[in-house]
Order: sequence, then C-alpha cells, then structure tokens
Amino acid sequence: MPLPNKQTESGFKELGVSASVLKELENLKLATPTPIQIKSIPVALSGQDLIGVAQTGTGKTFAFGIPMIERLMLESGQGLVLLPTRELALQVDENLRKLGARLGLRTAALIGGQAIGSQVQSLKRNPHIFVCTPGRLIDHLKRGWVKLAYVKVLVLDEADMMFDLGFAPQIEEIMKRLPPVRQTLLFSATMPRAILKLAAAHMSLPVHIEVAPPGTTVEFVNQEMYVMKKEDKYRQLEKILQEHNGSVLVFTRTKHGAKHLANNLKQARHEAAEIHSNLSFNQRKEALAGFKSKKYRILIATDIAARGIDVSGIELVVNYDLPDNSEDYVHRIGRTARAGRPGQAISFALPSQWKDIRNIERLINKKLTLTKFAELEQANTRPTFRRYGRTMSFGRSSAPRSRPGGFGRRRGR
Repeated sequence: MPLPNKQTESGFKELGVSASVLKELENLKLATPTPIQIKSIPVALSGQDLIGVAQTGTGKTFAFGIPMIERLMLESGQGLVLLPTRELALQVDENLRKLGARLGLRTAALIGGQAIGSQVQSLKRNPHIFVCTPGRLIDHLKRGWVKLAYVKVLVLDEADMMFDLGFAPQIEEIMKRLPPVRQTLLFSATMPRAILKLAAAHMSLPVHIEVAPPGTTVEFVNQEMYVMKKEDKYRQLEKILQEHNGSVLVFTRTKHGAKHLANNLKQARHEAAEIHSNLSFNQRKEALAGFKSKKYRILIATDIAARGIDVSGIELVVNYDLPDNSEDYVHRIGRTARAGRPGQAISFALPSQWKDIRNIERLINKKLTLTKFAELEQANTRPTFRRYGRTMSFGRSSAPRSRPGGFGRRRGR
C-alpha cells in the first residue's frame, strides 16, 4: 500500500524535489530522505559542485540521482556516473531506472563482462544517463560510439575505491573528454590525497558534506572478534552457521580462499555461492541474484563485493579473514544492520594479528569484544568448542551520438 503523499512531501518536498519526482518516490515507498540526501540534494539542485563523504548503503544513489534527473528533465544534456565495479554500476543503473523510467528516463550501463553489441544498441536510443566503469567507457570512446560533449552532470561514486583499484589514468583520460563547464558530484567513503588532488584540478569551489566520519560503522551492528588458529576457522564457521538461520555473507581475503571455502560448504550440503574476480561477470551476477532471492543462504565473497552488495536482510557478516585494509572492515560489516535493522558481524583473527585488530579499533574508535578460543574439540555429532579465560578487550581506542533532448516534459512539474 503506497505511503500517504503527505509523508513523502514532508521529507523530499522540503529539499526542493519536483512534484513529478515526488510521485515516483511515493511509488517506491520512499518517504524519508537519509542524512546524505538531506544535505546533498539541495546543494546539487542549485548546480554547485559537491564532495560528499558517506559510507556505502547510506542512500548516495538518490542523493545524486534525484538532482541529476531533475536537471535533465529541464534542459538538454546528459549525465555520466562512474563507478569502480560492475556490480555497483548495475545496482546504480537499476535504481535510476526505477526512479526515472515512468518519467521517460533512458540509461545505458557500459560495463565490462557484457556483450558490447547490446551496449551499442542501448547507445542508439540516445540515453540521458551513462552508468559506466572507467575501462569499458574508454573502450566505447576510442571506438567512437560514445560522445561526452553534452554531459552536464558528472558523478564519481565510490571514488576512493576507484583510485585503490588503479583507475586514476582512466579517470584523467575521461576528464579530458568532458565539457569544461559541467557540474561534478564526487562521493567517497574516505578522502585520500588523490581525491583532493582531483577535486582541486577538476572541480569548481565544491561544497564539502560529511554525514559520517571515515571509520563510522553502521549503528545497529553487534561486533565480535574471535581469535583462533587458522586450522580451527572452518569448524568454528560451521558452528556459527548452525546458530544462525538467516542470510550469511562471508568474506575471505583471496579468490582461492573464497573458492576453497565455497567448495567445502557445498560438500557439507550448505546452499552456498561464491563471488570474486576469477568468475565471469555472468557467474557473479547469478551468484548475487541467487543470494538476493534466498536460493543461496551463504555468499562467500572477496572485497570486490564489500561495496557492491546491496541485499536487504543479511543477518550475519563473517570476516573469515581480516581484510588487508582496515577501512574495508567498515565496508564489509556495513552489509548487515541496514535500514535500522539489527545485525551481527563476527571476525576471525589469528593470534599474530593483534596489530590488525588495533588498527581496526583505532579506525572505528571503539574497543572490540575479543574472545580467545582453545582448539576446537570434535564431538560425536558436531563440532564443539571451549573458551579459555574470559571475554577480553584489547587496544586503546582513538578517535551518444546526437544531442539528446530533455525528458518527462509532458508530465509537467
């Protein structure tokens, strides 16, 4: 049942959103804007450049998507959204189409791993918004299939991850092909020096918005850290899986580790799938779709999925391996406890990883509950374990080719 129009207007209307877009938000049952949307939408609607710092899962897609759609409804031009991974690009494209399809919005998702012919067909429809990964966009640019001369709004989403993955040269090449007069919106979970350098070179007096400092974890997640030997990890995971009934997302450090763990769980008759960069895009897409539809209860992933998974109702995140980068810990556990729901995050650490634990605690400005386990003992029916000592705390915390026209005019504003 749709939410009353009054509820919708009390949130998004006050941000300057038009009546036609308000109607679509109501149809999507979106009544209350998130903090990043409250701060970003009025700035973006004014045409100013913007740098937004916010974690994944905080509503950034509509924070830039709503103003972009509003602007393209009023005037000729296109929007360009750059993202670091295929999964994120498809997710953003899907959300933009949900919001704008009935307003006449056309999008083109240009990502690697998909047949280039189908992407050419979408370009022939003169899309209003390109949603791209950098490498595939450059491929289309070099072939002459995409022109960026009419881009009015550029969005760099998950910008820190793009630089981490080595996309800086591609981003610079794309920037050279864009019109000098445009609006640029940059969103990132952290603000490394490379992004500040890009902002200085390619943005005009950007407004800085920060809704959560880097290292801020989701509000309702219960975090635990188990310290154990490497050979005890799998049996402890089995025990945890027996104690939880909902969807479980398991992170490993390497592709080989994800594959090995997925095979073991499948042999133990668990409904499990894996997602990592050794798989084809279609395989990754099927695994994620199966996890969303509950075909698979367990998804084993590398950090390629830490910011690319948008699945509601994940009960538990398990860090089977601690991440190489402490900031990835925040992105990983942010897959649970979304939209105000409670969630659980359990991490496995080796006795030699005290420094990594300290770094995570410093980043999140919080002491973690550390539980040290003795070797697991095999019972007759299932693995059991005993703790020695007591729960301990460790560490000290610190702080297209032709010019497109506008769309949606016949609906009015």
